[in-house]
Amino acid sequence: VIAMIDLLAKDLDKEMTEAETEEKEAQKDYEAMMRESATKRAADTAALTSKGGAKADAEVALENHRAEKASGARELMAVHKYIASLHAECDWLLQYFDVRKEARAGEIDSLVKAKAILSGSDYSFVQTKAHNFLAKAA
Repeated sequence: VIAMIDLLAKDLDKEMTEAETEEKEAQKDYEAMMRESATKRAADTAALTSKGGAKADAEVALENHRAEKASGARELMAVHKYIASLHAECDWLLQYFDVRKEARAGEIDSLVKAKAILSGSDYSFVQTKAHNFLAKAA
């Protein structure tokens, strides 16, 4: 019985030594894991800060691009409005070209006659067009 108790005591001492060794190794592993976690946490914090700054810069750039786009759109609308006004002006010129051409021809003819009169020709009795503005209204 004493031999059995001695054997049990030796087994217990052996198991206690193994448990202490395992506990020391587990503590070392835990401490190493905590150091690695702290290093990783510091790296993640630095990356988060860096990415936050990059995000802020990207948001500022986005706002600038939106402002530029809005400005460009306003400028484009102004250009389209100006083109439309030019188009309307050109349409008016084309529409009244013949009337203006006749008026110019009349002015040129009048200037030629005035020049001829000033140089001594007499057109006082020549009638080129019949004007009925004095005719009685029927």
